This record gives sequence, structure tokens and C-alpha cells, in this order.
Amino acid sequence: MSILSVFREFAVKGNMMDLAIGVIIGGAFNKIIDSLVKDIIMPLISVLTGGGVDFTQKFVVLGNNPDNLTSLDALTKAGVNVLTYGNFITIVLNFLILMWVVFILVKMINRMRTPEEVVAAATPEDVELLREIRDELKNRPKS
Repeated sequence: MSILSVFREFAVKGNMMDLAIGVIIGGAFNKIIDSLVKDIIMPLISVLTGGGVDFTQKFVVLGNNPDNLTSLDALTKAGVNVLTYGNFITIVLNFLILMWVVFILVKMINRMRTPEEVVAAATPEDVELLREIRDELKNRPKS
């Protein structure tokens, strides 16, 4: 077998194709969830909190600020060392909201699925054997 035929066999196997399809659908689903959080949930939270959800402009100047600049953009353009802790807080909040939305969606999808038959757990072999011995002893004539 040539290396090309081995690679072709590997690439079109079921698992590889399933993974590729999952990645593509996951990318599209990511866009839907991202839009849901940014376009629907975050504006609602901003209304409820009075617009104070965006912390991206919270920072601490670590370097020398000779021009007494006050905006993050101006400090960044001037090359001043800035600790932008607000951006991290915003990203963490967005992540938590995103995880909550995904959790709720998964719960809803699981409710919509048809309930599968509950498969009884298989009885361990030793328990089965003990039951057979018990039944044989019960059926034995008393002497």
C-alpha cells in the first residue's frame, strides 16, 4: 500500500469525518451563542445594572506617565505600561454568562429529546450464580 492510499483510508474513516463535522457545527454554534450573549443577554444586563457591566476601561498605570494621560487608548499608544484588570473582569463575566447560557440550552435540549427506554443494569455474574444456587436449594427435596 502506498502512503497516499493509507492516508486516504485514514482521512475518510467514520471517526475522522465525524470529528470534522463536529468542529464545523461547533464553530457555527459558537457564533450563535456568542451573538446571543453579546446582542441579547448583555444589553438586558446593562439595562438592569444601569449600564455598568463593561469594565474594559478599568486599569492601573504601572509605568511612568509624563503626559498625565487618562484614557486607556492614549496610554497604550504612548507605550505606557498599563495593567488592564478591567478587561480581564469583563472577559470572565462574559465567560460565566456564556457557560450559563450553554447550560440552559443543554438542559432544554435534553428535555426535548424522547426518553429512551431505561435499560436495567446487568446483574453481576456472581449474584446470578448465587441466585441459581439459592433456587436449586429451595427446590431440593428435604431428607
